[in-house]
Amino acid sequence: MTRTIVASATREIVIGFDQPFCVIGERINPTGRKKLAAEMVAGNFETVIKDALEQAACGATMLDVNAGVTSVNPNETEPGLLVQTLEIVQGLVDLPLSIDSSVTAAIEAGLKVAKGRPLVNSVTGEEEKLEAILPLVKKYNVPVVAISNDETGISMDPDVRFAVAKKIVERCADHGIPSHDVVVDPLVMPIGALGDAGRQVFALLRRLREELKVNTTCGLSNISFGLPHRHGINAAFIPMVIGAGMTSAIMNPVRPQEMEAVRGANVLNGTDENCTNWIRTYKDYKPAEGGHAVAAPVAVTAPGDGAAAAGGRRRGGREARMARG
Repeated sequence: MTRTIVASATREIVIGFDQPFCVIGERINPTGRKKLAAEMVAGNFETVIKDALEQAACGATMLDVNAGVTSVNPNETEPGLLVQTLEIVQGLVDLPLSIDSSVTAAIEAGLKVAKGRPLVNSVTGEEEKLEAILPLVKKYNVPVVAISNDETGISMDPDVRFAVAKKIVERCADHGIPSHDVVVDPLVMPIGALGDAGRQVFALLRRLREELKVNTTCGLSNISFGLPHRHGINAAFIPMVIGAGMTSAIMNPVRPQEMEAVRGANVLNGTDENCTNWIRTYKDYKPAEGGHAVAAPVAVTAPGDGAAAAGGRRRGGREARMARG
């Protein structure tokens, strides 16, 4: 069984087909958030701190950390800012982190200070990226997200995206990186622009699981990009991708409707043993007037408990492109 291990200094998480769905909190990312970008540039990390604590409290399994505040000289500005952000976040929560950057120097700087075994997000099938990122992944013995596009861009043909994913897995093997440390992003397309996007990704996920035997992830909210009431689409999408074999997603854990879908899918998929996490989270659930659901309290899961409910355990030492709207 494919098992991808990620870890903070004190907590280990397993991503796998037999594990609860891994929720990678997306909010520490200034892309499209001008206010957050301006704050980070000015050395103000109040929103970062709030987002880290809130996502952990809402049940995130991991946190994605991105510091891409500007496209001007990112090789100079991003490494230091990413390091600063990572150090703040890992001082606040005990969840494993995903180091999210398209700047190689920033990824390397992040790997030098990250505690435990972070996830590198990401590498593509582009030769330049493969040659730059894979040696770092091997050197630091960490897993990596493999995004299924290359020099030709993002293909609308799912067979092409599968071929790119296979190429990356093979190139990882050439560098001594095992397939269980490759988490493939098959690239979810907006359903509003491509009516077959859902069925495409379901088929791709089955192929990736059966043929390459790799874990998978995605920018979950891509599916609803451009549509009204996006969270309704996202919540419907979650159990369907889990049923098709997806094992993690970069998503917003602060949205109760989406986290409810994750927890329910874990119950039905047999990865929430004895419905333990569901009962703990919703034991005091009461419908609101008019029959509308009442969101689970934000703090039902203390920092770290979300990880425990998603295949995590306490540990010691260092054991182990589309916009994500």
